[in-house]
Amino acid sequence: MLEGLPPNNAAHVMRLRCDETRARAIADIVVETFDAAEAAASAFEEDLNTRDWSGGPWIVEAYFANPPDKAGLRELIAIVSDAALAQTAVFTTIGQRDWVKASLDGLDAVRAGRFLVHGAHDRGRVRTNDIALEIQAALAFGTGHHGTTRGCLLALDGILKQRRPRHVLDIGTGTGILALAAARALRTPVVSGDIVPVCVRAARANAVLNAAAPWLRPVVATGARHPVMQSCAPYDLIFANILAKPLRLLAPAMARLAGGACDIILSGLLAGDVPGVLSAWRGQGFALARRRNIDGWATLHLRRGGAAPATAGV
Repeated sequence: MLEGLPPNNAAHVMRLRCDETRARAIADIVVETFDAAEAAASAFEEDLNTRDWSGGPWIVEAYFANPPDKAGLRELIAIVSDAALAQTAVFTTIGQRDWVKASLDGLDAVRAGRFLVHGAHDRGRVRTNDIALEIQAALAFGTGHHGTTRGCLLALDGILKQRRPRHVLDIGTGTGILALAAARALRTPVVSGDIVPVCVRAARANAVLNAAAPWLRPVVATGARHPVMQSCAPYDLIFANILAKPLRLLAPAMARLAGGACDIILSGLLAGDVPGVLSAWRGQGFALARRRNIDGWATLHLRRGGAAPATAGV
């Protein structure tokens, strides 16, 4: 589903198989329903070479910090699918996982414009002109392989071809990958925040690893409410790769931190989420400048007043 917010000390998992549409809907409702510090959900296509389940080509996994209410969770699943599918959910316990290491192992480096996101095992693939972002294993999501992160990096790459923002904010920073990309490219102060302390620690560690610590300031914050975020405003570039509901609810607070010529990059959205998010931001004076669709996820580039809407699929 989304990179960015793993549950703390996750040891409980729910897993089921189904078609893509229902998999995305189930993962979405789990993330919308539970607190980000307590649960995370993932929907992904099954590797057919290792298939050991029956009933569909997609997997849904939900991780919980505490034992979940199995009956209640099955009722929640039935709301967006059906009762029969809900009964196929399997509940198990696991050891605490190293989320980023698990996601990076065996995965190729990811290019998004001039940015190259890689693990330590792919340092040899960095080219002379790449802005290389090495993501260190940590208990936080955000590796660049997800369509939402790639969409945001491509949006940043496009903005850098037109201008150089001087004050940057990243809300829901996860591993800090977007803040890190801006800091490496611009060498300018970047404030980043996340509600989960382990994400902030991961962002700090990745800033040190990538020689960006002088510019990156990660803080533990709920939404846009933090003294550091307030004191460094106004911003001329703001990222928020989170979820549709908070993107709607945070629109007024984020807009107050935006300068007159601010670019807003939003992601974590399925196609059905886009109209509601755009409506919330139109109420703050922002309109769509460009939309990117990658792997079923939408990334929105907004500006005050906006421009002719454009859509790109990658």
